[in-house]
Amino acid sequence: MSETRRCRLRLDGVEVEVAAPAHWTLLEVLRYRLDRIGTKQGCDKGDCGACTVQLDGRAVPSCLVLAAQADGKTVTTVESLRGPALHPLFAAFDDAVAAQCGFCTPGIIMAADAWLRRIGRPVTRDEAAAALAGNLCRCTGYTKILDAVVEASGRRAGAATAATDPRDPSAEAAGG
Repeated sequence: MSETRRCRLRLDGVEVEVAAPAHWTLLEVLRYRLDRIGTKQGCDKGDCGACTVQLDGRAVPSCLVLAAQADGKTVTTVESLRGPALHPLFAAFDDAVAAQCGFCTPGIIMAADAWLRRIGRPVTRDEAAAALAGNLCRCTGYTKILDAVVEASGRRAGAATAATDPRDPSAEAAGG
């Protein structure tokens, strides 16, 4: 009989406590105890990136993290990016038709989101390719994925500038 362990974490902005076998990975807890099925189970070796989530803001393959290692930490999944407004990465992936079968897409989006937040500026295709080297896609050939990430980086930078630049006329119109 397997030992059970309790784990407390902040999942997509909500404090949760979950019990699972001590040997389970964060991926298994997310999918099979917390119903976060956007996190895909791919290789179970950390090679494909399909299970990428953010752990305290850093992109990690959740198949390589024991659930116990997430105890007391913040875990962000692709489900957290849903909202009233379309997330810039979702919009860019849609515009570029960057998803084919979609299996790899959540992991790529989570890796790109963590990286783009850290970088905070528009990026090049070469930079995006290097940043997403740990995420594999068998359908697309990456061209449209890289287009989407580059586009999203520009959208984010533009939105950040508009929100902070007092000379921006749209800031005045918004009461800024």
